[in-house]
Amino acid sequence: MSDIIQLLPDHVANQIAAGEVVQRPASVIKELLENSIDAHATRIQVVIKDAGKTLIQVVDDGVGMSVTDARMSFERHATSKIKLADDLFSLKTKGFRGEALASIAAIAHVELKTRRAEEEIGTCIKMEGSQVVSQEACVTPKGTCLSVKNLFYNIPARRNFLKSDNVETRHIIDEFQRVALAHPDISFSLTHNNNELFQLPPSNQRQRITNIFGGKTNEKLVPVEEDTGIVKVSGFVGKPEFAKKSRGEQFFFVNNRFIKSPYLNHAVVAAFEGLLKDKSYPSYFLYLDVDPKSIDINIHPTKTEIKFDDEHALYAILKSAIKHSLGQFNVAPMLDFERDSDLDTPYDYKNKNASAPQIEVDRDFNPFKNEGGLASFSGGGGNVSYRRERSAASWDGIYTGLETETMPESSANLKEIEFESEEVTGNLFGAKEEEHGRSTFQLNKKYIISTLKSGLLAIDQHRAHTRILYEELLKNITVSAAVSQQLLFPLKLQFNKHENEMLKEIKDSLEQTGFVFSEFGRDEVEITGIPTLIAESEVEMLLEKLLADFEKEVPSDGFSQTDLMAKSLASSMAVRSGTLLNSAEQQHIVNRLFACKEPGLTPFNKTIFTTIGVDELDKKFA
Repeated sequence: MSDIIQLLPDHVANQIAAGEVVQRPASVIKELLENSIDAHATRIQVVIKDAGKTLIQVVDDGVGMSVTDARMSFERHATSKIKLADDLFSLKTKGFRGEALASIAAIAHVELKTRRAEEEIGTCIKMEGSQVVSQEACVTPKGTCLSVKNLFYNIPARRNFLKSDNVETRHIIDEFQRVALAHPDISFSLTHNNNELFQLPPSNQRQRITNIFGGKTNEKLVPVEEDTGIVKVSGFVGKPEFAKKSRGEQFFFVNNRFIKSPYLNHAVVAAFEGLLKDKSYPSYFLYLDVDPKSIDINIHPTKTEIKFDDEHALYAILKSAIKHSLGQFNVAPMLDFERDSDLDTPYDYKNKNASAPQIEVDRDFNPFKNEGGLASFSGGGGNVSYRRERSAASWDGIYTGLETETMPESSANLKEIEFESEEVTGNLFGAKEEEHGRSTFQLNKKYIISTLKSGLLAIDQHRAHTRILYEELLKNITVSAAVSQQLLFPLKLQFNKHENEMLKEIKDSLEQTGFVFSEFGRDEVEITGIPTLIAESEVEMLLEKLLADFEKEVPSDGFSQTDLMAKSLASSMAVRSGTLLNSAEQQHIVNRLFACKEPGLTPFNKTIFTTIGVDELDKKFA
């Protein structure tokens, strides 16, 4: 039998490595931005077309590369960041493995232009599928310009797995925001299909957050500062009243590198305990500076997960720092065990001397005289007097009517005596039977119980109402038959630029459900009409939930968009578990549910009702 193990060709090995590093266009953006930051750039420009599938271009004013370095940068495991294995535990740069450019060049057409400040002419290299097509001198500004075209051109299967342009653009914006938030001192810009999405000047952390997420974000932030021997914590958390229904604005940065850590996220949520509404998530932008030797960032291909030496200490410090900030800025109540509030002195008496109380008594006071007496006393706060007057006739009135004879007890008309009593009914649940003969009652403020000939019917009220609203919304969007209620005062809501763009895309569908938009500003949306089924106080929460659903799964066609919108709105508008319903409301849900086309399942394919037969009940009593 011949040998079967053999070395892979370089182009195949590069494509396999590219599968770990480059998952989608956003991965290319991340790697190129980190290279520009490592090159000490002060201004970075990103240009993309067709969500990065056609073109990704990153231009910076960094130190640039020599002719030899430009060619070596495309070799696998070629890097200037480390020389020894021990260097992995003292990293202060973004990249270090030397795989980014080699992986990108293996699956795309790449053009690199670079020049150092001390050189007059730069270098231009063109590569296709890891092969150098040309290398020549060129005129280019100081820094580096790297263009990636036709991503996954030689791997059609990978290209087919890419999502729609909207989804891929969302991932690119996420990566761009993470890098921009980590480096507020660097100028960033992002342009998509000749449309400028972001223009971020150099600033501090708070200004950078405000520039990305909108001007109204500034008033929602609470600063967090803590410096210990283990970690230095800085950044901001959002006020509890501005918590959202999605986890969008949650960022951890360790040594200016974005990471994902469910463990540290739990510490933040624990610090907000008792301050958040149900299923609400706080916003936070937290920067942790730790000793590079105490972390390992080489445990994940995308370097978004980090292993800490002492996670428990970080958890405790982070939780206490956030709690302290919330209390310090009067967001959360604080307890002072060293002060007794009962001993506080009112401001009016702060500088007033204490005076001894004095009592004056009118010794001639006689309550049985025609003229009333006067008694007075004076205390530390002033004199108080009162007069008691009572005539002799008033005392005689006490005995009026006693001369009349008392009525015999036997002559009392007992039939005229009325007694108070509670109405006694035979209904077990205190409600009358409906005219149609079916009764319903609510169990645990969650289930609607109704009777059947064969047993009992149990309906989940939230799921049932979701199915009812879903079919109604689909019908309204399809035939444009929704009814809108006009607002007396327009409702102005704050959204960031990207959320505004998403609202513009689904504006027509929202208007068919009953919304009326009068104005779209840069950071503000004005609404003059809302659907009749929605309360004005719920509009902002409902739209935030809708945008969060669209960010997770942006549909590629009109039907999918309509279906996703109907699902999201129905779930948000449906009556919640824990809501008390009267008999008419319970019966209304039951009747409308069984008028639906699919009463048994929610739009998310969950069971709405179940039946319990008499045979099952008999077995319980056997």
